[in-house]
Amino acid sequence: MAKELATFAGGCFWCLVKPFDRLEGIEKVVSGYTGGHVENPTYKQVCSGTTGHVEAVQITYDPEMISYEKLVDLYWKLIDPTDSGGQFHDRGESYTTAIFYHNEEQRKIAEESKKRLEDSGKFDKPIVVKILPAKTFYPAEEYHQDFYKKNPIDYERYFIGSGRAHFIKRHWGDIGE
Repeated sequence: MAKELATFAGGCFWCLVKPFDRLEGIEKVVSGYTGGHVENPTYKQVCSGTTGHVEAVQITYDPEMISYEKLVDLYWKLIDPTDSGGQFHDRGESYTTAIFYHNEEQRKIAEESKKRLEDSGKFDKPIVVKILPAKTFYPAEEYHQDFYKKNPIDYERYFIGSGRAHFIKRHWGDIGE
């Protein structure tokens, strides 16, 4: 079976790469930008809030080894799904959350998963993650790729200092991050 794509926006893309990268069945995880109206945007342009893009990761995976549903389930555990203004200390449109579906099956899985999370009562505020059709994905600059591998100390400092690590632990326990 052919490889498939999954695309998730969850604030700083650095923090989404490592958890997905470590799963069996993942071929690659690319940091980048999507959802906006500017072609080939730069990090500086996206952060300016003028492109309509969000930071995201695009995952190439083998659906015979890992299901899209498992990817979505992990995604929920990496973000604050109730924050519409960004993620943790990263604020603004470019750091907002979204699941970008690549086909109708992915849309259905994402919507059902979101409904389950809403119905679970895990959060006392509404789940605000958008579920949108995938648009052109632009890979980020090379220094953003595999940041956790290239800069492990800076990555850990950021992951903890941003508040993400504490939020995940408080809501989900140890997810192996």
